[in-house]
Amino acid sequence: MKLRTFRHLWGITDSFDQVFPLIKNEGYDGIEYKGAAAASNPAFKGLLDQYGFKFIAQVHTIGETVKDHIESFKQIIQASLILNPILFNSQSGKDSWTVAQKHEFITAALAFEAEIGIPVAHEIHRGRITYNPWDTRDFLLAFEELKLCCDFSHWVCVCERLIDSEMEIIKLCAQRCIHLHSRVGYEQGPQVSDPRAPEYEAHLLAHERWWDIIWKTQKNNGNLISTLTPEFGPPEYQHTLPFTKTPVSDLWEICTWMNNRQKERFNQNK
Repeated sequence: MKLRTFRHLWGITDSFDQVFPLIKNEGYDGIEYKGAAAASNPAFKGLLDQYGFKFIAQVHTIGETVKDHIESFKQIIQASLILNPILFNSQSGKDSWTVAQKHEFITAALAFEAEIGIPVAHEIHRGRITYNPWDTRDFLLAFEELKLCCDFSHWVCVCERLIDSEMEIIKLCAQRCIHLHSRVGYEQGPQVSDPRAPEYEAHLLAHERWWDIIWKTQKNNGNLISTLTPEFGPPEYQHTLPFTKTPVSDLWEICTWMNNRQKERFNQNK
C-alpha cells in the first residue's frame, strides 16, 4: 500500500500559479480544495495537469432543510466532475437534524454516489451529521456503503477528551475510512497551536495511534492507496495573539512538518 498526500488550499492567499510549484516541491501528490470554486477557476485544471496532481474535491452542503443539503451536495459534485477528482470529501448535513432526517440525507447521498461512480467520504466534522462518535457508529452500522474521511480532531474537541475510550468506534471507522485528515485536536479545540510543541505530545501520539489503526486496516483490506491531507487551518482556526491577531505559529511549516512526519511513519511501518 502506498501513501498519497494532498495539500489543502485553505488559508493560502498567493495565486495558484505561484503556490502549486511550491506544493510540488514539498512532495505532495495532489490538491484538496473546494470543488465548486476549483471548477469555476478556468486555470485550475490546467495547473493540476501541469504539475501532475491528483484532485480531491471538497463538498460543503448548505441550507436549512434536508432537501436543501441534498441539492447542494449534488450540485457541487456535478460541477466538480470536470476536474476528474479521485474522490469527494463532504461536510454533510446538520448536527441538529433528527435521526430520520440524517438517514434521509445519507440515503440520497449514497444513491447519488452510486450514480456518479466516484467515492464520497463524509468527513467527521463538528456541526455535521458525523459530529460525534456514537451517531457516526450508528450510521455506519445502518449503511454498509457509507464511507468516511476521518478527522478525529473534531471528536476530541466535541468529547473534550482523547477518545481512546471509543476504540471500538475508531476501529469501525477505520473499516470505512477512504481519506484521512491528519490534524491534531485537543480538549478545548479542533487544532492545537503547534503539534511540534512538547505540551501537545500526548495529543499528537494519540492521534497517530488512531491513524495507525486506519493504515493497518486499509492494508489488511487490500487497499493499494491511502490518502492523507495535513489539514491545519488559518486564523481564526489557528491560534493568534490577542489584539494583533498575529498567528502563534507558521501554518505552512506545520503542514509541511506533519506531511513529512506521517510519510516517514507510514514508510517505516508498511
